[in-house]
Amino acid sequence: MIKTLYSLTCLFLLSSSYLLAQPTLKKLWQTDHLDVPESVLIGQDQRTLYVSLIGPGDHTIADGNGAIAQIDRQGKIINKDWITGLNAPKGLGEYEDKLYVADLKELVIIDIPNKKIIEKITVPEVGMLNDVTVDPAGDVLISDSKGGKIYRYKQGKVEVFLPNLVNPNGLLAVGNGLYFLDSGSLFYLDKNKIATKIATGMEKSTDGLQKDGDNFLVSAWIGVLYYINKDGKVTTLLDSRAEKMNTADFSFDPESRLLYLPTFFKNQVIAYQVQ
Repeated sequence: MIKTLYSLTCLFLLSSSYLLAQPTLKKLWQTDHLDVPESVLIGQDQRTLYVSLIGPGDHTIADGNGAIAQIDRQGKIINKDWITGLNAPKGLGEYEDKLYVADLKELVIIDIPNKKIIEKITVPEVGMLNDVTVDPAGDVLISDSKGGKIYRYKQGKVEVFLPNLVNPNGLLAVGNGLYFLDSGSLFYLDKNKIATKIATGMEKSTDGLQKDGDNFLVSAWIGVLYYINKDGKVTTLLDSRAEKMNTADFSFDPESRLLYLPTFFKNQVIAYQVQ
């Protein structure tokens, strides 16, 4: 009897510990209207949030309606038109005072201190550039969702880095490796370009990707936010499909445990506490 009670107690403690390891979301604030926010990036100054705005119109057409906005960490809009004249900007990455933007078929480079575009690099034969990440060496990786590739911008040149994918989107460079999302699955690519599948079974529109220690946060544009344990177990943190709220390319601060979520057609950025 004592042995049985001990076993049950251990099982309860293990189960409780496992349940506590699965975080929950608490909504903190939402911004005023922003024109189709697609991606949020926490600036390296840790005070500013950069938000890519696709703007009114067709988000697949080069129409000049896109912009980059700045908001603060409390959700106050600092400048909706910090950078204008873009087309349908999506993923963002920052390195040494430069902001890199995936803008349909161009990689746009912005001088942050001087608030101006310094270069637009057209990527030949591209389908649609989507997410951006910058590795520790300053190489910029850009996903091409419609073209099924990942490109690399290095020393002033753009080249195919990883071909033959299905619908790559979210990218996260860590050390010498790269985590990436492709059509409902999460992969890790090592320095020898050997890909290992970490998790699968998510909605095909997987979009944003962030790490939480050894675990991961993943969004699917259709309206789902997932938490993935390091063993590949996928749980749902948020499902907003019924209310037609998209969950696009979010940003996450592991220290404050704040998650900043762009809602695309709902025209707001929402902040959540990950508890």
